[in-house]
Amino acid sequence: MTPIDAYLPEDRRYPVVSRALHWLVAVLVLAVWPLGMVIKFINEDTKLSFYMLHESLGFLILWLMLARLAVRLLRPPPPGPPLPVWEARTAAAVHALLYVALIAQPVIGFLTTNAFGFPLDWFGLFTVWSPIGKSDAAETLKSIHIFLGWSILVLFALHIGGVLHHHVLRRDPTLQRML
Repeated sequence: MTPIDAYLPEDRRYPVVSRALHWLVAVLVLAVWPLGMVIKFINEDTKLSFYMLHESLGFLILWLMLARLAVRLLRPPPPGPPLPVWEARTAAAVHALLYVALIAQPVIGFLTTNAFGFPLDWFGLFTVWSPIGKSDAAETLKSIHIFLGWSILVLFALHIGGVLHHHVLRRDPTLQRML
């Protein structure tokens, strides 16, 4: 086991592009999640701006996650420290569910916006084509979007808990692989 204060060689770390995408998505999720939670409390004058920012950041997360998935498929992660089978399977499941949720969430959010009859105006730069238009499915899609939002929060907490478990209790270089 490599002590956590030792330098971890580059071949034992995630590729630089994976690390950059990981942290960029993490920061964006930490911004977009609270935005989504406060929109219902914002006065009508600024609500549209909050929606546009929330939706634009979500759409950006979608493309960054697709890039992360492509990088992960092309450049699998380096081997980590040895783990008990149950722990390795749990970590793999949390990672897989995070990828699925972080890709599905912006897609569902985009469809929700469309189903309520609004286009996605990406940062005010251009309008994204609406594949479904106004639809009776809007409330159902909104419920799925909210469920996925809470699911991402739970998965995020599990992910951080796993990182802390490795860094503080096991004192292995798991965290260093992503730094």
